[in-house]
Amino acid sequence: MDRKSVVNRNHPVLTQLEPRSPLSVGNGEFAFSADFTGLQTFPDAYEIPLGTQSNWGWHYTGGHQVFGEQDIVYQAFETYGRKVLYPMKPEDKEEAYHWLRQNPHRLQLGRISFRLLREDGQEAGAAGTVPVRQELNLWTGVLHSEFTVQGAQVRVETACDPQQDCIAIRVHSRLIREGRLQLFVVFPSPDMTHRSWSKSVFPDWEQDSRHCTELTEVSMASASLRRVLDEDKYAVKWLWDAGRLEQTGPHEFTLLPEAVEDSESWSCSVAFAAREPEPQPAEAVLRASSVHWEEFWNSGAAIDLAGSADPRAAELERRVVLSQFLCAVHSGGSMPPQETGYMYNSWFGKIHLEMHWWHAAHFPLWDRADLLRRSMDWYLTILPEARELARSQGYAGARWPKMVGYNGRQTPSPVAPGLIWQQPHPMALAEMCYSARPERSVLEHYRDIVFEAADFMVSYAHWDGEREAYVLGPPLIPAQENHAMNDSLNPPYELEYWKFGLEIAVRWAERLDQPVNPAWVKVASQMARPRQENGVYLAHENCLGTFTDKNHDHPSMLGALGLLPGSLIDQEIMRNTLLKVKECWDWESAWGWDFPMCAMTAARLGEPELAVDFLLMDATKNTYLPNGHNYQRPGLWAYLPGNGGLLTAVAMMAAGWAGGEERQNPGFPQDGSWSVEWEGLKPLL
Repeated sequence: MDRKSVVNRNHPVLTQLEPRSPLSVGNGEFAFSADFTGLQTFPDAYEIPLGTQSNWGWHYTGGHQVFGEQDIVYQAFETYGRKVLYPMKPEDKEEAYHWLRQNPHRLQLGRISFRLLREDGQEAGAAGTVPVRQELNLWTGVLHSEFTVQGAQVRVETACDPQQDCIAIRVHSRLIREGRLQLFVVFPSPDMTHRSWSKSVFPDWEQDSRHCTELTEVSMASASLRRVLDEDKYAVKWLWDAGRLEQTGPHEFTLLPEAVEDSESWSCSVAFAAREPEPQPAEAVLRASSVHWEEFWNSGAAIDLAGSADPRAAELERRVVLSQFLCAVHSGGSMPPQETGYMYNSWFGKIHLEMHWWHAAHFPLWDRADLLRRSMDWYLTILPEARELARSQGYAGARWPKMVGYNGRQTPSPVAPGLIWQQPHPMALAEMCYSARPERSVLEHYRDIVFEAADFMVSYAHWDGEREAYVLGPPLIPAQENHAMNDSLNPPYELEYWKFGLEIAVRWAERLDQPVNPAWVKVASQMARPRQENGVYLAHENCLGTFTDKNHDHPSMLGALGLLPGSLIDQEIMRNTLLKVKECWDWESAWGWDFPMCAMTAARLGEPELAVDFLLMDATKNTYLPNGHNYQRPGLWAYLPGNGGLLTAVAMMAAGWAGGEERQNPGFPQDGSWSVEWEGLKPLL
């Protein structure tokens, strides 16, 4: 397969300002999003924040110990004869409740911008700066930007170091020789400014007294800056060819490039780190980026849809190629990402663990399991917190929280503490890691994650003697979050996932030649079967209005057969359910991962035409912008679970699934309308 041709024909190319589609460069731990100038020169021209974020850059407003879990109110929920406490409502502790929701939050590390001068010396605004062409070369990871200022051409190359959190910038323009092009770095306030995350996604530039920026070292070709934000600190280092640095504001530093021998080319690099960064010169970063991304595309799996007659194939291939790049940049780091990656803060920059599967399950399917293993190790670091959460609620094992910062501590929320479907995720992901590398060392490394998750699951499931089965809830909130905590019983997806996860734990014990916990076997073999009425599955046992009153948000009952094997599921009933969902669901209320979830269900049911229809449905939240991000709504312009879900569904539709019929491309129509050539893809478990 000519992989380079597949990648190159899907480079994002912009010829005008796209206010929802800044382009990003990054390395999995850090990313930088740029406007049409290749930097962050005109942030006000964009609907979406232009972010510079990392995995290590977090902040606590006022310090790390302002409030703790002891400072909020917990609500007691009746749980089969005992009370279990969940932090769902602030009651009279609103300040502590909202502080814990907002802290820790990811930092916007700084904005790197051009200051472009007209011939009269005045600053050129966005209206006087004309975008010409911008192309993100996916094969090299280099962003190429062209624009003009009063007719003078400016060409910019922007890249990220694969190993360090460093941006390289190379500029070609006569404006350098004329002294009409400057660069500046400016730093925002560290705080969240609103209790609603959707109203605080943009950085706060007003509170200069809330942070400190100190120039600690400067020379003819470099400068070091130290940032202090309450108890948190980080460092910035800037290297350049030739120029003079000036402080132009309390938190702003401007570099005046100097042309070398009347040259019209100039370069610099800017690095960020928790401690002292050690950036490479720009030329070295540009070379390293090219090597890294060429290796990325030449390894792993690839798919080519160019021979397809279906007119939707080109768009699907574009989404697939861009999603691979975006997920490697934003979701391939050392902890599970936030849903917007490093673009900007959503839900206060927090990690949503119920989304980790959607962010990362595709990596091993695309033969890039190493990118999943990076974030899997993080579960080992938060295992003490997960054990304590389970213990505090009277359960055994480790309970994974839903909405967390880097430290893994549960965040109060009206929904998050009641969710359970994140619990088997690390078990399924660990099994994927083992499938990619079936070695004892993998089993030993993730054993505690799998076994302690299983211990919680058997402790959480309740034996219903009357029906002689184990049930889930209440209290719980299903993946479809519009259900009441006290009313939700036996949602189909969670039932199937409980069985699936416990069976993984059994297999791991057997592979390790360890005694199998008999409770794992007992609960897995006696899970309640999902309720169906009139030939369709309900959202949960008590939800008779599934397709009338609750036909919005996620149709998560479909996940029981699709992304999961459906051992508790009747296929004909699920087929009826899928068709009912297609007919009556409010698709404007669905989310980006719902479309690939439905496609996976259709594929397992032998409905490939329906799988493609779901995957490419014309719906707002199934929109993929010119930059490849899955748009949801204003305020949520990027949604990486959609990108990851798309990659998982496409891999499954091409390579199949464990226990499925062995044939090529089982999830794509076989009528000649689709030509699907691929290599390296793995079946879904």
